[in-house]
Amino acid sequence: MNSIIDVAAILISVSALFAYINHRFIGLPTTIGVMMIAMLVSVLTYCLSLMGLGDFHSEAKALLGSIDFNKTLLHGMLSFLLFAGALHVNLNALRKQKWVILSLATVGVCLSTFLVATIAYYLLALLSCHLPYIYCLLFGALISPTDPIAVMSTVKRLGVSKELETTIAGESLFNDGVGVVVFMVLLMLLQNPDNITASHVAVIFLEEAVGGIVFGLVLGALGYYFLNTIDNYKVEVLITLALVMGGYGLAMYLHTSGPIAVVVAGLFTGNVMREHAMSDRTRRSVDDFWELIDEILNVILFALIGLEMLIIPFESQWFIAGLLLILVVVSVRFVSVGVPVRLIALKTKLSPHLVKILVWGGLRGGISVALALSLPEGESRDLVLFITYVVVVFSIVVQGLTIGPFIRRLT
Repeated sequence: MNSIIDVAAILISVSALFAYINHRFIGLPTTIGVMMIAMLVSVLTYCLSLMGLGDFHSEAKALLGSIDFNKTLLHGMLSFLLFAGALHVNLNALRKQKWVILSLATVGVCLSTFLVATIAYYLLALLSCHLPYIYCLLFGALISPTDPIAVMSTVKRLGVSKELETTIAGESLFNDGVGVVVFMVLLMLLQNPDNITASHVAVIFLEEAVGGIVFGLVLGALGYYFLNTIDNYKVEVLITLALVMGGYGLAMYLHTSGPIAVVVAGLFTGNVMREHAMSDRTRRSVDDFWELIDEILNVILFALIGLEMLIIPFESQWFIAGLLLILVVVSVRFVSVGVPVRLIALKTKLSPHLVKILVWGGLRGGISVALALSLPEGESRDLVLFITYVVVVFSIVVQGLTIGPFIRRLT
């Protein structure tokens, strides 16, 4: 059995190699290029095994099987990536877009979850891929929120206006937290259908969502106190790291939303602390440190997504379902974004083409795959995992590569 150090060493080495190959010979955006190379390597590994040229496929599957992708992302990488993303979101600009972001993170996510689930239920039945409705709801919940990791890595290179960038980034940061809460409630309903009531759901939502916001503010206040009383950039960088790791772990222990808490703490750090509690040297050090963390973890994560192709269960009839559900997810995204945005636009002036950009720029990523992997083992879980992977790959590769030209054409 491989140790954690061995697995981490292999992942980092492979990710670095893929990043080098992409930068040296291909020239795609780093995360997308790394993921595509990883997928190609996965296919080649499988083909070599079929040809009898070594048992690379089994060895690779054994290695990947030793990695709990769900825990690695949701209880490892996610806190760092969310904090790094929130660190550079301007709070004043976020306030101006608060109603759009709030509506998309609540009404939009819930509406999308229901519509995707209902359409998927009947579509899969027509294709003889029967899936219980509760699993369809879980699929809707995990695929409806945009992935802040995938979105933020793409937004950085688009060169869009600050207003549009704030809306895209803000929606992805907050709807992810709400989406995870919705998914958790549905998963509890699957596991304990007799013990879930409307009041229980309301309590869980308050504990997770509202509790996450409050706890994030507490973390921010603590961080502000510590940073405001010293002037040592090395210690201050360490404090921001402690806010993320200790804060996320404590939030999960207190049964509040770790993702929401870390996002709030990141916004607090990037705005209040940056302005009032950091010297110029500390600002540069914090920015450089978290930018590096963000880049490294993104590359490793997208390499891991590509390599996960080796262990994703596959049935031929599922592939057609996955392709059709790409159309369903994108179409439902248009409705779930369009309805609240159009209503808000009646009273507030919004960016032109906002709905189109949010729809095509609403990327899904590793969080969706991680949530699918957290489902109870069985055929239903395998089907949800496969169609999730198909949608995620399409989203990252096709939408991720075309969103830049798409925005430039609109603007």
